[in-house]
Amino acid sequence: MRIRTAGAVAAALALSFATTACGGGDEPAATDSPAAKAAGGRLVIWADTKRTAALKPFADRFGQENGVTVEVQEIADEQQTTFVTASQQGSGPDVMVGAHDWIGNLVQNGAIDPVQLSAEQKAGFAEIALKAVTLNGQVYGVPYAMENIALIRNTDLAPQAPSTVEDLVATGKRLMAEKKASEILCLQVGQNGDAYHLYPLYTSAGGYLFGTGANGDYDPKDLGVGKPASVAAFDKIRALGEKGEGALKRSIGGENSIATFTAGKCAFLVSGPWAITDVKKAGLRYDISPVPAFTGGKPATPFVGVQAFYAAAKGKNKALAQEFVANYLTVPDLAVALYRAEPRPPALTAAFDQVRAEDEDLVKFQEAGRNGVVLPAIPEMAAIWDPFGKAEAAIIGGADVATTVDAAARTISGQIR
Repeated sequence: MRIRTAGAVAAALALSFATTACGGGDEPAATDSPAAKAAGGRLVIWADTKRTAALKPFADRFGQENGVTVEVQEIADEQQTTFVTASQQGSGPDVMVGAHDWIGNLVQNGAIDPVQLSAEQKAGFAEIALKAVTLNGQVYGVPYAMENIALIRNTDLAPQAPSTVEDLVATGKRLMAEKKASEILCLQVGQNGDAYHLYPLYTSAGGYLFGTGANGDYDPKDLGVGKPASVAAFDKIRALGEKGEGALKRSIGGENSIATFTAGKCAFLVSGPWAITDVKKAGLRYDISPVPAFTGGKPATPFVGVQAFYAAAKGKNKALAQEFVANYLTVPDLAVALYRAEPRPPALTAAFDQVRAEDEDLVKFQEAGRNGVVLPAIPEMAAIWDPFGKAEAAIIGGADVATTVDAAARTISGQIR
């Protein structure tokens, strides 16, 4: 999926709880807390395969320090769907970890509770991260990491950042003519498309997904797909596709876009912080800059995504879950440790300020996302991904734009209504 999970967090969480447990003064021991007493002795956390392995060592320590049993259970596939179903059946966890764009669906299904954060705690987060986990004025998750895509460039092949999409294509075609590259651009499309990675180009060409209301919230009644602006945007995208410049291809997908770049087969990669580990392992000299816009177009606007912890509405230990997500996941030391486990911008401002001086990439990704928009978390966004992606792939393959976009718009509208 487009938004990757954090890496190893066990050490980070252990550090956080160790700091909490060893605090001085007259604070009561963790086992004396009202939340611990109300917990019934058991906290269940659901996570995907990668997070489960990272959380298990932490869970043991947290349980010992708080006098409770903590179970981390692995949900290998369809985590969001499994969580909603289990919640409705009364068999779900107390805490769930996942992407912020789940929130609309989770709230609609009564699966998560608002998180009780103080004004001071809220002020500690980056504004866009807090906005991402807020729906209808309620905060529904504790964000711990942010991410957005950018243009990652092999500086041996392309010393200068392209100023426009057209400049990028010209450089890529020249490198291919010189047999220094075999692809113009590594932007994952695949056979089913990828709205997340295409979005900066789509917005620069004038397209949008949902309009916004006076308060800045997304308006599901204002669907951009199917409007003349979206058709014009896809005309530009088709021109970059397989029947045009050849910069966008269905043969470049999530499974090979990064690998093609690290193999030196293309000078430009559109991806996020999760790609940097592989880029460094490949020994490439690289730089990071915003995804460029079309000449004369609007800014290329990426989505900003957030990873968050949720308190389950149907959990058996809601008091302990609230204390866990609100008080143990809002510590700067924890956020810094999470960053060190897998570098991506911390959602806590104090943590970001601590690490920014040591990581130029962090700052460059932040700069690339400065004009970004929060990935819509409204329930209606679920209707976008598949029809939009399939239309994207078809158009990049050479399909007629007007009829393909119209069909996608009809499908999306039918699901939203």
